[in-house]
Order: sequence, then structure tokens, then C-alpha cells
Amino acid sequence: QVRLTESGGGLVQGGDSLRLSCVASGRAFSSLTMGWYRQAPGKEREFVSAISWSGGSTYYADSVKGRFIISRDNTKNTVYLQMISVKPEDTAVYYCAADFRDVVVVITATNWRYWGQGTQVTVAS
Repeated sequence: QVRLTESGGGLVQGGDSLRLSCVASGRAFSSLTMGWYRQAPGKEREFVSAISWSGGSTYYADSVKGRFIISRDNTKNTVYLQMISVKPEDTAVYYCAADFRDVVVVITATNWRYWGQGTQVTVAS
């Protein structure tokens, strides 16, 4: 069993930076593909970013490419999402996700095996 706990959300101004963290407990973190999703009010949950178990491969939604950076520290069982130049449309609950499948398989899926509870990010204009 893998438990995911997100932190780092909050209220920021447009153009600010914010870093989300997700700590995983349980089974071998270094074997997990990690990802971030978000869900804005009235909208479906959408893919934001994903990173392979080694950190060598990263993927981003077009809407965040060039502004968000995903990274991981396998010694700390933690994945990060650095958000730069945030926009009001980035306002959403951000969820951490994990899966033992390879990143190229899981980024096209919505049924990641493990999910966190989410952290709210609100960007004021």
C-alpha cells in the first residue's frame, strides 16, 4: 500500500511561484511513476505532469509546459511540482498520483493506482 500526502498549496498572486510536494509512504518509492493532476471547479480532473521512476523522463500538459517543473528525490520519497508564473487558470485542487506501471503507459491512463487527498492552489488575478 502507498499513501500519498500533498502539501504546499495556498493562495498566491498571478505571476508568483509555488512548489507543491508529495510524500509517499509504504512500498518502494523509487519503483513508482509519479504524477500530478488537477481539478478546477466544475471541470474534470486533468493531467498536469508525470515523471519516471528514475526521474529521467518527464511529461507535461501543454497548458503548463515551460512554467511547471516536476522533479523527485528518491532519498526523501518525495515528488515536487515547481509552479512558475502561475495564472488564475491554474486554480485547482492538485492531486499527487502514483503507479507501478511505466510512465509511457500510465500517462495515457486515468486509473492511476494511488492518489493523494489533494491540495488547493488558488491564484488571484
